[in-house]
Amino acid sequence: MTPSNDRFRELRRLLRSYEVTGYAFDDTEDHCGVALGAYLRRAALDPVRAGRAAAEIDDLLAVGLFSDEVADDVDLFPQIRPPHGKTVEGCLAVIAGHLRRFLADPAAPSPSPPQTAWEWKERFPELSNLLGAYFHQDFSLEYSSHREALDDYASDASEGDLRQVADEIHEFLTVNDSDQLLKKSAATLGLGVLPPQGVRLRQWLADVREILLHEPRR
Repeated sequence: MTPSNDRFRELRRLLRSYEVTGYAFDDTEDHCGVALGAYLRRAALDPVRAGRAAAEIDDLLAVGLFSDEVADDVDLFPQIRPPHGKTVEGCLAVIAGHLRRFLADPAAPSPSPPQTAWEWKERFPELSNLLGAYFHQDFSLEYSSHREALDDYASDASEGDLRQVADEIHEFLTVNDSDQLLKKSAATLGLGVLPPQGVRLRQWLADVREILLHEPRR
């Protein structure tokens, strides 16, 4: 269960980016690794996140990673692995250093597509929810058609969710400028089924956007 105050929420989100490395730290004092690079590209859109993560690292190191005071919070962290001869505390300090340098001179948001699964899901959270929760590989066990699954999603979604997923679909189609990349990226977000027969993936996603924006909920 997540603690009510969620003391290290942003740090936990940052550490989940390290799934791409098998939760092994790949940063040095002079170089951001794959996972931290992905996080900083997302933070470029909202630098407050980087400031929050740096403050949470400072808080954790001041209290102590193995302090009973934060034991429940630390239990929620991914099982991160430092390089040989290094400590988790030392790796967190390296991350904090990169965060502070970023905050001192924030990078402009990158127009390039995300480079890790974590980054794709962070950039398109509501589309990831739609595809992963309603169009997964066991889709046919729950729904008789794509429209039935879409109606189920729309019936529980708020107006804000519908506007967000419509905006995300528009951006998703723009970022994925080739059909091959679009297919791979959609699978990364959780799409586990083919579009309706005779419909290309790009057209189906565009159709989904129009339905969610303009057709009344069933």
